[in-house]
Amino acid sequence: MDAETIRNLIETGLPGARARVQGDDGVHFEATVVCEAFAGKPLLARHRMVNATVKAHLDSGALHALALTTMTPAEAG
Repeated sequence: MDAETIRNLIETGLPGARARVQGDDGVHFEATVVCEAFAGKPLLARHRMVNATVKAHLDSGALHALALTTMTPAEAG
């Protein structure tokens, strides 16, 4: 697993999203995701939306941890 693959999964699973993903060990990653679909949604719902895009990889253990920062475009500035 690599950061680019995770970025692609998130951006494909959340149309219109922009994701920046970092991680050096192949199993622990940090992602900042900006998506209009987050508007009006609480933090937990936003995280569930992102986690759904990588669920198969989390379930298989290929991706162990994904720390998230989620924002709407307005919140991102």
